[in-house]
Amino acid sequence: MGKRDELIAKYADDLQNKCKMNPDMDLLTKVTIGCGPSIYDKDASTVAGTDASELETVKNNFLMKKLGLADSPKLMEAINATLDTYGRSERSKYRAVVYYMLTKHFGKESVYNK
Repeated sequence: MGKRDELIAKYADDLQNKCKMNPDMDLLTKVTIGCGPSIYDKDASTVAGTDASELETVKNNFLMKKLGLADSPKLMEAINATLDTYGRSERSKYRAVVYYMLTKHFGKESVYNK
């Protein structure tokens, strides 16, 4: 099993045990691949839930650019709801897991089916 496969298994475990979600492994794999090499970097692979600039980056670079959503207060509300689901006290909130949950939240799975 390669490093990426190990990370995907870890992300699936987080979704099941911390977020109480049954992951769609095909979508999780595509979201993980979409994160690129950042998944291998300790700092870039996680989302700092208390850092406002980090949350703006998630909103601008992922929700608006990647998923094609229009800017609105709903985007930040969704990010905060996702972080609440993951657990605010959880130190390692993996970017791929957060992106996966946001993709599901907005029903934008089709972005990854191209």
